[in-house]
Amino acid sequence: MSLSSVLNTAQSSLTNTSRQTSVVSRNITNAYNTDYTRRQAVLASTAPGARVVSITRAADAALMRQNSDALSVWHAQNTLMTGFERLSLSVNGVDNATSPAMRMGELQTALQTYSASPGDRSLAVNVVNSAGDIVRALNGGTQAIQQLRTDADVEIKQSVDKLNSLLADLEKINTDVMTATRLGRDASESLDLRDGVVKQISELVPVTTQLRGDNDMVIFTKDGVTLFETVARKATFEPSPMLLAGQQGSQVYIDGVPLAAGQGGDTDAGGSIAGLLQLRDSVAPQMQSQLDALANALVEQFRQGTGDDGLFTWADPAGELRASTIVVNDLYKTDPTAVRDGTTGTLNPDANSGFTGEITRLMDAFDADRTFAADGGIEGATTLSTYASASISWLENLRQLSSTATEKKSATLARTSEALSNKTGVNIDDELAKLLELEQSYAASAKLMQVANDMLSTLMATVR
Repeated sequence: MSLSSVLNTAQSSLTNTSRQTSVVSRNITNAYNTDYTRRQAVLASTAPGARVVSITRAADAALMRQNSDALSVWHAQNTLMTGFERLSLSVNGVDNATSPAMRMGELQTALQTYSASPGDRSLAVNVVNSAGDIVRALNGGTQAIQQLRTDADVEIKQSVDKLNSLLADLEKINTDVMTATRLGRDASESLDLRDGVVKQISELVPVTTQLRGDNDMVIFTKDGVTLFETVARKATFEPSPMLLAGQQGSQVYIDGVPLAAGQGGDTDAGGSIAGLLQLRDSVAPQMQSQLDALANALVEQFRQGTGDDGLFTWADPAGELRASTIVVNDLYKTDPTAVRDGTTGTLNPDANSGFTGEITRLMDAFDADRTFAADGGIEGATTLSTYASASISWLENLRQLSSTATEKKSATLARTSEALSNKTGVNIDDELAKLLELEQSYAASAKLMQVANDMLSTLMATVR
């Protein structure tokens, strides 16, 4: 081997070692960056020596797609689960202690106690107070449900704005990737950024991706609607200032196509936006329908034997007859003994203090057969008591189903994230081992340079 060949080989080795060390150092620096994909310097033989011809990423499209799908369904399920927890606490209270069903049970107890001593005015007051607790539970439940719907509407708007912002960022990053690919430059940084943006988008809506020439990426929703192709498509949404009972919320459109909401406790939705739509347009309205049905049943079942409004009535009989407008009849607040005698004086004309006929009728009202509308999602309930209990069961069953699904989808997300990390992430131990190998290679190259330098010095000394 000639002296020039030795020098060229040593120089090539030092250059390669320098580039490889730079790649390994970058890997170690980004070891805890979940959006970073491990790099590797690719060597090719040359004459003499070898050289770094490219920097590759340890990307895995299949694992990336699985992780993106898992991320999307978990965010939808977690959004729904959070809504169920909020509804359970705000409408029914801790351990259902302030639920309409529990308040009705307290009213039944108050009526039973009063029936044993119908001449005791204080017991009549307790009945009216218990009725007031039911009214507050129904009014407050309605307010909590509508506030959840309004908050969900605000979150949908924020999520849609974020989606549009991410798509705009993706447009710029995708252009950088294509430009670098065409010019033969290292596009690793831009590819990492693009993958990170796609993951953030999948948290909002479920996506599928497709790569074309020059690493150009196209993104679709799971329904096949184009989210991004060369340029970003527009997601639109018109928020409502305040969603009232019975009022429909606006739809989310992606490139002019409506985004479908999820269904079921183990939701089939993907992305937090679909989960929020399900809460706002399905879960909350159904629960509101249940409260409205209870309010209507209370007013109708508790009418006096004369047909006049009884213990419960409407704040505005000409307005909407909903849980938000039910009130305790003022006549009963003024004279609590109306629970026993009625308000017209015809039920107990002699004002008999031992009269229990009306009290007994009110107690029986809880178990009297009636028909409930199907829009509340409760089937088989035929009495006021069973419907009130079924309302709690309906929400708790959905919450339990959602909780189980959340745990399952969380485990799937953890497994896919781990698999992706093992394949594309950085293992510090491996990188440090490579760094030691490169250090040894550098030392060998430096030694070769030293030998060449000594040979050259000897040669020059001989010539002189």
